[in-house]
Amino acid sequence: MTEFNRLRDFFNEKVRQYNQPAFIETDPVCIPHLFTQKQDIEIAGFFAAIFAWGNRTTIINKSKELMALMNMQPHAFCLHASEKELRKLEEFKHRTFNATDLYYCIEFFRAHYRQSDTLETAFCINGKPPVSVYEALVQFHRYFFSLEDAPERTRKHISNPAKGSTCKRLNMYLRWMVRKDNKGVDFGIWNRFSPAQLICPIDVHVARVAKRFQLLDRKQIDWQAAEELKEYLKKMDKKDPAKYDFALFGLGVIEKY
Repeated sequence: MTEFNRLRDFFNEKVRQYNQPAFIETDPVCIPHLFTQKQDIEIAGFFAAIFAWGNRTTIINKSKELMALMNMQPHAFCLHASEKELRKLEEFKHRTFNATDLYYCIEFFRAHYRQSDTLETAFCINGKPPVSVYEALVQFHRYFFSLEDAPERTRKHISNPAKGSTCKRLNMYLRWMVRKDNKGVDFGIWNRFSPAQLICPIDVHVARVAKRFQLLDRKQIDWQAAEELKEYLKKMDKKDPAKYDFALFGLGVIEKY
């Protein structure tokens, strides 16, 4: 057996180990799993992904707090919340994400869902499937901030690969929405993307593990590094490279490789 085959088998075993329902409880993906309606899953997942930096318990607790403030009906709340209901959100804060950012997100969702029944179309260009995740994320950033009163401060919460960002949180969100997962972790409710297009979310933990196993050469953790890692992971599974997020995350965060 070649060294590559041994490595692939090892990573496939780690995927099997971590891509299980037990993974959900302690991961931000537990937030969209609170819902069954597609639009609720999309909105809850979006906030959980955007909040996903720092302590995971805090991320989950703050996401649950927001969902409670939205009456556990995020789609209906974004579309129909009264001024009185919106005022309940004035004190909401997660790290540097505050009420100004939250109100704009709700305004965006209100505008978008009046035109479309899915957030997937926000990542498409003129309704056409994106050629690449890079193109989809650039399009989403442009579209998300297309409303007249878009606050400048909110831009730091929505990454843009055109500026070199790894877009870790948005790539994680796309994994949740796009990847067809028979283990019940990812939702696979979007069909305009192919799982083969997905970029593995990369941060310092994932990059450390990837470099240790020589999946990644680039020193800088940026969009080019995310693309480089994807190309290696496609050698292991060209149809579902993002599944290795489970292995890299598990090895880096849980097993402390």
